[in-house]
Amino acid sequence: MKKFMKKAFCLSLVGVMAVGALTACGTKNSGSTGEGNTNGSADSGKFLIGGLGPLTGEAASYGISVKQGAEIAVEEINKAGGVKVGDETLQLELKFADDEASGEVAMSAYNSLMDSGIQALLGTVTSGAGLAIADKTNEDGILQITPSGSAADLTQYSNAFRLCFTDPLQGETMAEYAVKTLGYKKIAVIYNNADEYSTGVKEAFTAKVKELGGEVVAEEAFVTNAVDFTTQLTTIKGTDAEIIFVPAYYQDAAYITTQAAELGITLPFIGSDGWDGVLANIVDPAALEGAVFLSPFLATDENPAVQSFVTTYNEKYKATPDQFAADGYDTVYVIKAALEKAGSTKSEDLIKAMTEIEVKGLTGDVTFTEDGEPNKGAKFVEIKNGEYIAKTN
Repeated sequence: MKKFMKKAFCLSLVGVMAVGALTACGTKNSGSTGEGNTNGSADSGKFLIGGLGPLTGEAASYGISVKQGAEIAVEEINKAGGVKVGDETLQLELKFADDEASGEVAMSAYNSLMDSGIQALLGTVTSGAGLAIADKTNEDGILQITPSGSAADLTQYSNAFRLCFTDPLQGETMAEYAVKTLGYKKIAVIYNNADEYSTGVKEAFTAKVKELGGEVVAEEAFVTNAVDFTTQLTTIKGTDAEIIFVPAYYQDAAYITTQAAELGITLPFIGSDGWDGVLANIVDPAALEGAVFLSPFLATDENPAVQSFVTTYNEKYKATPDQFAADGYDTVYVIKAALEKAGSTKSEDLIKAMTEIEVKGLTGDVTFTEDGEPNKGAKFVEIKNGEYIAKTN
């Protein structure tokens, strides 16, 4: 994910999987596969996972959720006896640093984590920060898994993997949904032209809409930290648009949908995974009624594993977990599976094991390609009566 979260999945959505030229995530370059900090923490019998994400600043909610989800997984694994790695059983430790969703801060925080002896990296949470450290983590040869960074180039090197949606695939999937599933041909788009995530999703979306025979009748841009969207919405109101696509974060989505309602715009909204958490940031949920967005996780899912996680998260943090919390949780279990498969804590062995594991996670069952991309499914989430529900059609 971006200045903020960006996500990436090689989706297996029934009826909406469409891979065109823009979905290519790039060819993974072979990078260093050194052992990284194989000695890990100072304590023997432990494996130290470093975490990077925003814990302060405008994107803090993403990083905090990832951190808290990862903490639950670490505690759960250790309580169950730890991780069997060859002839040794290890306890996991998590050392999470604040990168403020900033590339410069991320580099400093990453170096500090490496100095402390981390043996694998969970992060970054946002794409911009991840792109800033990609070359360095490759040089160090450490296994890096982003739980929620969706920029395509985050997986350009052989040491890097992701758990989430890619921006291009999100755009294509939502275009398929708007044109083929919902049957709309005239679509308006509002996006942040200063943000890699929003722009990347938008570009794939508009290209796919045109390929499917639809028309983008308005393509309205805004800048980061904008709070007034009346100009963009007024322009859209003057078109024959049938639906509005907003590939942006929940803060932007809250402003846009609220102001649309104030302007008397009744068109339906669809969004990207950055919408997760929008209900907590809006005064009148009626403005979001019927909106649909992508997500790999839904807290109301009746799956026993999901409900157990939701209960634990609520008890520990007095909050309902979002997809970022589930991403953090699942990423720790992916690292556990890689350790068990490799039978080693060496980075080169863990990286090799990543393409040989399968993990049944809260965000879906997942395997990984040699390009670092996940094979997994995702959900359409609809907002109805002020609640998130699974969209079944």
